[in-house]
Amino acid sequence: MSANPLLSVRDLTLDFRSRHGTVHVLENVSFDIAPGEIVGIVGESGSGKSVTAFAIMGFLDKAARVLSGDIRVQGRDVMAMSTRERDLWRGKEASIIFQTPRTALNPIRTVGQQIGDVIARHTPASPTEVQEKVLQAMRQVRIPDPERRMGAYPFELSGGLCQRIGIAAALACHPHLLIADEPTTGLDVTTQAEIMELIRDTARAKDLATLLITHDLALASEYCDRIVVMHAGHVVETAPVAELFARPRHPYTAGLLGSVPSLVDSIQDLRAIPGSLPDLRRADLPPCRFADRCPRHHADCDIPGLRLEGIAPNHLVACRVPL
Repeated sequence: MSANPLLSVRDLTLDFRSRHGTVHVLENVSFDIAPGEIVGIVGESGSGKSVTAFAIMGFLDKAARVLSGDIRVQGRDVMAMSTRERDLWRGKEASIIFQTPRTALNPIRTVGQQIGDVIARHTPASPTEVQEKVLQAMRQVRIPDPERRMGAYPFELSGGLCQRIGIAAALACHPHLLIADEPTTGLDVTTQAEIMELIRDTARAKDLATLLITHDLALASEYCDRIVVMHAGHVVETAPVAELFARPRHPYTAGLLGSVPSLVDSIQDLRAIPGSLPDLRRADLPPCRFADRCPRHHADCDIPGLRLEGIAPNHLVACRVPL
């Protein structure tokens, strides 16, 4: 964990109530992000990556129930904020880039108006000053011909430009925390690289604490400083990116890395992780939710109280029989 984190998440546990039962979505999720650091959360679909991000931002559905935990940004208790305080905090202190850029934008307002809405909400400025700040925000994310593009509607722009608009809106009020939730979904490879380089360069230049949600391990390895691996609502491992990829210690992490195609190995060398995520509605979920899929499962794995433990400097793993 970071010595002086900008974002600190401790023991976050929440569930969702549904007509089919209570879904135990997150349990004891903990991690930190320091200023200027890019941390990636990786894992299968349904592992709790986006829910964690939405919990930080306060975007949880009414069916969600936070049972325990603590979320702090710059030492401020986010969960203790009133609705109005959090509304003012979002956009100014913390911002999020959404997964689907075109649908995240309002189709009946120009992109310039939408960036301007964010600025006007958090910054006392005249209409002329707001317009100039909109142009500055668009130039910052390298949108060509911003004077013309600010009058465009989302449907008139490509997916890559819509994502740049989303990033411009997220950064317009100079937040300290940036969350990017699958920011390259649906974009071609070249545009993906441009978007990720933009996020990385901005994080470094402005000392932003950045949380990248992704299922793309190759992308995470290239752009992140540290990786948090999630499985079925648990953080199972966290380590600096080079160490995690060189020596994964949790069987699930090793399985994820083994399932990534390589340019040098044959297709027969790919190893799928057996089974699937457990039913999170179960009342008898084991301490390790990977137990039913794990080739190293041992009787000790079923003892309650499994927690992240240091196995090397800055390397934590929640496993009683680590690799």
